[in-house]
Amino acid sequence: MDITYIRTHEGWLYLAVVVDLFARKITGWSMQPRMTKEVVLNALLMAVWRRHSHKQVLVHSDQGSQYTSHEWQLFLKSHDLKGSMSRGNCHDNTVAESFFQLLKRERIKKRSYGTRNNVRSDIYDYIEMFYTSKRRYGSSEPMPPAEYENQ
Repeated sequence: MDITYIRTHEGWLYLAVVVDLFARKITGWSMQPRMTKEVVLNALLMAVWRRHSHKQVLVHSDQGSQYTSHEWQLFLKSHDLKGSMSRGNCHDNTVAESFFQLLKRERIKKRSYGTRNNVRSDIYDYIEMFYTSKRRYGSSEPMPPAEYENQ
């Protein structure tokens, strides 16, 4: 799980994503105009809602204040999730960082956004309509995350 930011004419918009490491699928995401604990809690809630896991799941994050909050710890405990934090190594979140790099290169840097709602709409299209179901990811089998997961 990680956060990035996107510039608009209205100001910054913060995007938090939860990436399933098995298929590199974005299972949860959230966008807020401020980088608060709500942006990460909403992304994780979406991932929990979509996955319905019956086993304990490891949730890796950096050491930001969003992930050290009392609400974050309560959420993890109430959903039987195990928290894991970076030790400051820049490679700990490479999968999320790789997704952000693709998003920015393939979509965001090619556009100028007037409003945060323009960004929300565009990122929804990128994640749900393109990245998950159409964009081929070049690991062992070059296929979209949804297809890899279903295989």
